Amino acid sequence: MINNIVVVGSGVMGRGIAYVAAVGGFQTTLYDTNEKALENAQRELYLIFDKGLARGKMTAEQVEVAKSKLFFASQVKEAAGDADLVIEAVPEKAEIKRVVFESLEEIVPEQCLFATNTSTMSPTEIGSYGKRPEKTIAMHFFNPVHKMPLVEIVRGLETSDETAQAIREVAEKMGKETVVINEFPGFVTSRISALVGNEAFYMLQEGLGTPEEIDKAIKLGLNYPMGPFELVDLVGLDARLNNLKYLHEKLGEKYRPAPLLEQYVKAGRLGRKSGKGVYDYSVKEKEVATK
Repeated sequence: MINNIVVVGSGVMGRGIAYVAAVGGFQTTLYDTNEKALENAQRELYLIFDKGLARGKMTAEQVEVAKSKLFFASQVKEAAGDADLVIEAVPEKAEIKRVVFESLEEIVPEQCLFATNTSTMSPTEIGSYGKRPEKTIAMHFFNPVHKMPLVEIVRGLETSDETAQAIREVAEKMGKETVVINEFPGFVTSRISALVGNEAFYMLQEGLGTPEEIDKAIKLGLNYPMGPFELVDLVGLDARLNNLKYLHEKLGEKYRPAPLLEQYVKAGRLGRKSGKGVYDYSVKEKEVATK
C-alpha cells in the first residue's frame, strides 16, 4: 500500500508531480538539496492551488487538504526515511540519476518502490544503480503535469508485475490516464515528439518559415495543442538536446540534433527558464508590464 511519496528534484517536473500526488491524497514530500529552489517550488505550487480555486477547479476544502499533505525537505533522511515510493525528477543525465538512487538505496525502507521520471532513459539501467531492479520503473509525466492527462509507465527488464500494477494505481489516483509499455529508447511519445521538434528546427534553419508560422501550421493543420517551438521553450532546449543526443546514440541518424538547436543551447537560449529560447520572453514580459 503506497501512502508516502517522495519526489526528488523541485524543478518544473518535480513540483508538478508533487502537486498531483498531494491532490491525489498521498502524503507527499518534495526533496531538494537547494533550499532556495524549494522555496521557489513552494511559491509556484501555491500559485497553482490559488488558480485552481479561482477557476472553480478545486474547492477551498480540497485546497487545504492537499496543502496539508505537502511537505518540503532539504535533508534526505528527513524526506525519505518512511517512503513507500520515490519518484526521481532530476535532469536527464545518468551520472546525476545514479547518485540519487545510490544514496536513497541506503535510506528508504525495503518495500519502497523507485520510479524515474524520464522521457528517454532506460529504467533497466537506472534499476541497476540500486539493489531493487524488480521494484524500479519509469513514470513519464508530461509538462505541465497538473494539466496533461497521461503518464507513460515503462517497465524495465526486471520490473515485477506487482510494481507495474502498483504504479498504475498510483498514477490513476493522481487523476491520470496510463499506458504500460516495455522499455525501448524514447518509449512511444518521446520518439515522436523528438522527431517533430527536431524537424521544426531543420525547417527554421532552412528558412522555410518563421517560428510563429511553423507553430501555427502544426497546431491548426495537425491539431497539436502547442507548436513545436512553444513546446521546446516550455520543456527547455537543453533538455530536448540531451534527449536527442541519447536517441541519436541509441537509434541512429534520424535523431541527429539539428545544428541550429545546438547553436541556441550554446548561446544560452534555453527557453522560458532563461528568458529566451526560440521566442524572447523578456520582450513579452516587458510588453505585458507596460499595458
